[in-house]
Amino acid sequence: MTESNPTTSAGIGSDADRELKSRHRSMWASGDYPAVAADLVWPLGAKLVDATGVNAGDRVLDIAAGTGSAAIRAAEQGAVVVASDLVPELFEAGRRNAADAGVELEWVEADAERLPFDDAAFDAAISAIGVMFAPHHEAAAGELLRVVRPGGRVGVLSWTPEGFIGRMFRAMKPFAAPLPPGAQPAPLWGDESHVRGLLGDAVDGVEVQRDSVAIDRFATGAEFRDYFKANYGPTIAVYRRIADDADAVRALDDALAALGDTQLKSDGDGTMRWEYLVVTATRR
Repeated sequence: MTESNPTTSAGIGSDADRELKSRHRSMWASGDYPAVAADLVWPLGAKLVDATGVNAGDRVLDIAAGTGSAAIRAAEQGAVVVASDLVPELFEAGRRNAADAGVELEWVEADAERLPFDDAAFDAAISAIGVMFAPHHEAAAGELLRVVRPGGRVGVLSWTPEGFIGRMFRAMKPFAAPLPPGAQPAPLWGDESHVRGLLGDAVDGVEVQRDSVAIDRFATGAEFRDYFKANYGPTIAVYRRIADDADAVRALDDALAALGDTQLKSDGDGTMRWEYLVVTATRR
């Protein structure tokens, strides 16, 4: 493996960028993201792999793989898979998941905006609710495209801005640290026009699917809030930032519980439906 993308105009690789990525790594390592993945969103990996058309023998890179929901599904299809993530603390759970599934894959610590892989090294590059959280969208999209051979496939699954998780991030925004210069909100990856702009003329045959995952774990909005406060890194980070402001904590508590209750009432059957967007394409 070689590193093909040095510092860019976005400052990728600078001291400030390294500090930003260190904070991101700490955020996602906090709480219990392996539980979140297993309890709530594991089926999304299979959805993405199947939509992308991964085949046996394909060399596949899963970017921001987390605990491996997409990478493991690709390996089950017979692909040769590299699972990369900025947060190696997640790999232990990922290796357990792979062992339980009876597959083997390679786990590599890597920044989605500065991937340590050669140009055109993979038949497919995928990311399920992962690359969307890289702060510099153009840099991350450029790397996703760079590592795929001409004629290869790319596939990204992201939460939509107007869906439940996008609205959760909007509810947290007044209490969160401001985005650093050049960074963009993660749920923009769930906006079709934004993703088409990121991929540009580097791809053909763009296909877009909008769907939702059914979540039946929470009976009330307060249960949803408390679960995310305990387990989900971005939510934990916001609460840590306002920990000394009781009024702010109470306001965020109320906002997240109300959001959950509204979604439960809207869906009407004790199930929350969290919307996501799948975008797949062929590398020119």
